[in-house]
Amino acid sequence: MESYATALLYATPFFILLVLFEVFYGHFVKKQMHNVMDTVSSLSSGLTNVVKDSLGLGVIIVTYPFLLEYLALTEIKTTWLVWLLAFVILDFAGYWNHRLSHHINFFWNQHVIHHSSEEFNLACALRQSISNLLGYFPILLIPAALLGVPHKVIAILGPIHLFAQFWYHTRHIGKMGWLEYVIVTPSQHRVHHAINPEYIDKNLGQIFCVWDRMFGTFQEELEEVPPQYGVLKPANTWNPILINFQHIWRLIQDAWRTNNYWDKLRIWFMPTGWRPEDIKEKYPVSIIEDVYNFKKYKPQTSKALKGYVIFQLLATTTLMLFMFYNYAEIGFNGLLLFGAYIFIGIYGYTSLMDKKKYAVWIEIFRSIAGLVLIYVTNDWFGLNAYMEMGSYLVGVYFLITIFGGVYFAYGEKNEKTSNPAS
Repeated sequence: MESYATALLYATPFFILLVLFEVFYGHFVKKQMHNVMDTVSSLSSGLTNVVKDSLGLGVIIVTYPFLLEYLALTEIKTTWLVWLLAFVILDFAGYWNHRLSHHINFFWNQHVIHHSSEEFNLACALRQSISNLLGYFPILLIPAALLGVPHKVIAILGPIHLFAQFWYHTRHIGKMGWLEYVIVTPSQHRVHHAINPEYIDKNLGQIFCVWDRMFGTFQEELEEVPPQYGVLKPANTWNPILINFQHIWRLIQDAWRTNNYWDKLRIWFMPTGWRPEDIKEKYPVSIIEDVYNFKKYKPQTSKALKGYVIFQLLATTTLMLFMFYNYAEIGFNGLLLFGAYIFIGIYGYTSLMDKKKYAVWIEIFRSIAGLVLIYVTNDWFGLNAYMEMGSYLVGVYFLITIFGGVYFAYGEKNEKTSNPAS
């Protein structure tokens, strides 16, 4: 996990810089594809994902090395052909994993966060799951294990394959000619994120589009059908932690409420959106009927709050990067505590973005807890060793957080808010 944390230390700023580049480019060409609150929510979701993954939180059903040990029919050397073959197998497995996520109720919960943005931009690419606590992906790599593809090849290609899916989350690139027949392009992925009836559950490929063409899930972007983004059951919150568990909470409620014991069991494995007949009318769920005329989630927000949550995002990112930088020295128990501060912080300021009154108490709690930790240890997870008085800066941050939480929960109610469409 330490090597993964080191990789994230460099990858995170790189992706954030690319998002900022798209923001500035959109401003320059007068075709802005970002709004502040949505982008902050997306980037915050990315932070929760990388912290969760860096801590190794979750249960893995079976590991690839285990499959390799017991299933390999041969042992092959690591040549360029093996790397190419492994990448293709990885992408094939990714296609079917993606398809499962779109078509099975239980698996949709781990993917819904990625589709929850009602915008489509590079930031929404970073909306990644923290609810994928059951690791089953290695099962889909059985073909690689049978061929004896070395574990180190899969371990290296896995992050590369994931990072290579970032660039095509943009509306600034049109169709790409002959490449449309080879790789997944921005045009194809706009279709994938769209909720138009013509586009739902299409273009499930991750790097190569050949799988969609082979298995009947390909759909070209049509000029007469402009993509509309989001999910049919809107999240209606900026809080990425809540979004991660909205779907499974609905499944739990439906399984509890239905009187049919068979339905209580099969609801988890039925097609996405399936609900028991005896609760559909009694407990209706709002679904977008007209994708061209639905109200996006954009509560009125002041410029001051926008500035404040950008500050919180930057501060949280900085703290997280220090966590990755000092990963080994902090130790596992310390990392869990550090990760908790980050998660609670993101939950707090994104709840503030939603104008939730309880957000102030979350902000006060985590700030006081942080100040107590600094007082007791006279440090912030070893920060003083790298920056003299560093823990005092973190203390100032917590004081600002207390003031900001109180002000935006109670003191700003009479302030003039900006246009909700901004």
